[in-house]
Amino acid sequence: MRTDYAEVFQSDAAVDKYERVVYAPETYSTAVSMRQRAFLRRLVRREFTARRPIQHDFACGTGRAIKLLHGVVRAAHGYDVSAQMLAKAREAGVYAKLHQVAEDGPVPEPATTDGPALVTVFRLLLNAPRDVRDRAIAFAAQILPEAESGLLVVENHGNRSSLRHLRHRRNRGNNWFAELHHAEVEQLLARHGFEVVDRRGFAVFPPGAYRRDWLRPVARRADDLATRSSHLSAVATDVLYVARRIPK
Repeated sequence: MRTDYAEVFQSDAAVDKYERVVYAPETYSTAVSMRQRAFLRRLVRREFTARRPIQHDFACGTGRAIKLLHGVVRAAHGYDVSAQMLAKAREAGVYAKLHQVAEDGPVPEPATTDGPALVTVFRLLLNAPRDVRDRAIAFAAQILPEAESGLLVVENHGNRSSLRHLRHRRNRGNNWFAELHHAEVEQLLARHGFEVVDRRGFAVFPPGAYRRDWLRPVARRADDLATRSSHLSAVATDVLYVARRIPK
């Protein structure tokens, strides 16, 4: 696990690599993102029937999770510690109000909004230390004080129970190779009064399968099918957890 996670994306080069390499066409991350988009848009339409929610995206980076929900939320707010990431989001025309927050100290204050909310936390939990994870979920708890306030969606892109785990010995000493159990995510959420109400996986094959031209079509098709069932989230590499505040 990295202890310098907040500093990693403070350089223009790191931000540019994130956009142009990690999320380049035909990559594993891009395929996962497309599946997440379809799932999240269905989720919003199903769960927020009376009024569309306002999205609050913590650690928003370049605004990827915000762009996934353009058109199905009333408005969006993005929060990040990196000025470079926020600048890239503005350059890309992300439709949201963007807020730079401090790396540490008190839990950031969310923007004041009315009505239901959808809080998203993507690609943060896996590589961030425990205090950063807790800070993110504490931030969500401020926006979602009650079960009726809306939903929280968090991502674990390194499920320990997936095929990706087979590489853990080879990656010993690699600070970027972290793993999270489903139970660890559930415990994190429970510490802040949330319970998981749905869980969905978006890739059973590990990222390496998408780097092989002959295997990529097979992996993509199999993962497209796997996404349709919540049961395969137990062994999926990339997982979204949908949570709601525990009723008082």
